[in-house]
Order: sequence, then C-alpha cells, then structure tokens
Amino acid sequence: MLSILLARFQQKYRTMAWPAGPAPALPARLAGRPRLDRTACQQCGTCAAACPVGAITCQEGLTLDTGRCLFCRACERACSRQAIQFTQEYRLGAAAREALLVRDAAAAYPPALVEKARAYFGRSLKLRQVSAGGCNACEADTNVLSTVAWDLGRFGIQFVASPRHADGLFITGPVSANMRLALEKTYAAVPDPKIVIACGACAIAGGPYAGHPEVHDGASAVVPVDLFIPGCPPHPLTILDALLRFVGQVPEE
Repeated sequence: MLSILLARFQQKYRTMAWPAGPAPALPARLAGRPRLDRTACQQCGTCAAACPVGAITCQEGLTLDTGRCLFCRACERACSRQAIQFTQEYRLGAAAREALLVRDAAAAYPPALVEKARAYFGRSLKLRQVSAGGCNACEADTNVLSTVAWDLGRFGIQFVASPRHADGLFITGPVSANMRLALEKTYAAVPDPKIVIACGACAIAGGPYAGHPEVHDGASAVVPVDLFIPGCPPHPLTILDALLRFVGQVPEE
C-alpha cells in the first residue's frame, strides 16, 4: 500500500486541464473534420470511387458525410487537386444527422448542444454502453476517458452497469440482427427522460458493414438518436468534447 501511495505521489497531478486549459496534444496523423474546396473539385468522381463506404458525392457539388466516413484519407490521397483535406479539428459530434454533412471549405464544427440535455443532465449524466456488434475500437477509446489523465467522472458523467440506473444509452456498432432485440429492451429499461448517443461510423450509418443484411445500418434504425459522434473510432477527445457540448458544459462558439 505504501509503495502505491509513493508511486502516486511521484506521478503528481496527471489529469489534463482541458476544457479549462489547452486541449491535449493530438497525433500528427489524426484525421479530423475535413475541409472541402468545391472550387477545386472537377466532379471527376475519383474521390467518391476511392471511398470504401460511399461517404462522398460529387453530382451536386462535393459533399462528405462524416457520419459514414472512416477517416481513412483514401479520398484525400486520390484527389490530385486537393479538394479534400483532413484537418486536426477534433470537434465532430452533432445533435442532428444533417449537421454531419460537410459541403464547404469551413472547418467549423457542428452544433451539439441540446437544451433538453442541458436542463436534465447538465450536472449529472449516467450512461449505459451497448456494444451492438462493433469491433471494440470505439469501446476502447471510450474506456480511455475513465483513466486518470481524462477523468470523465469530474464532469459528473459516468458509465453504469444497469440501464435502470442510466439516463441514456451510449451505442457502438452497426446494430447486428442478433443485437436488435437486446438494444430495444435496454432502451425500454432506461427511465424517462432519456437520451441516446451513437458513437462511431458503425453506430451512425453502419460503417463498413452498411448494406449488409445482418446489420441495421446504425442505431437510428432501432431507437431515436440525440447525439452523433463520428469517427472510426472517434478520438477520446472527440468523444469527451461531444458529451460536454451536448450537456452544455462547454459553450458553443
């Protein structure tokens, strides 16, 4: 016990200052919110053909759906005119599915604040996580938020074991056919008022499994979704930022 206390004393304060202070350093290879240049786009379709999940359309102007996007950068590499460039903008979460569509050069992040969430859960939010057929990558990055460096609990946000103790669901995975009933029952067990958060490309639009007969192409096909957090998987900072903006703990700029 003494050795543990000594080690903790030597480590000193490890929790990051964000959002009161600067955000933690992000890896150089992080692919954040894309910036599109419609003037450079010749609508040749090269980027759309390179996208493995059909997240890009060019017919009526270049549009990228970050809800479907795997952030693999294949489109960025395919476009010789650099009409698509991924930035380090980590703020990706949005309260409306339409807000995940990027159509212009602005790298501004979409609004995520929901007044109902701020009113009911602004000081305390308990979530039941449901892995609905995913690969466990989104779950891994979500688990990081419980470590000393991130300390999700300091914001009054915690993951709980039972849906009856939860304020809402945190869903990952494309919702496989075998998980549909479990998701429906878990949603029904959460007391009102309740919210649903879809985390990752799979939970938003099916991800690489979209269109497969054994999945439902995301949580929205089964339950109403209040917050969408894009990524494959989303960076822990993206997840935390979306949660805090959703409940009004970080003001929208």
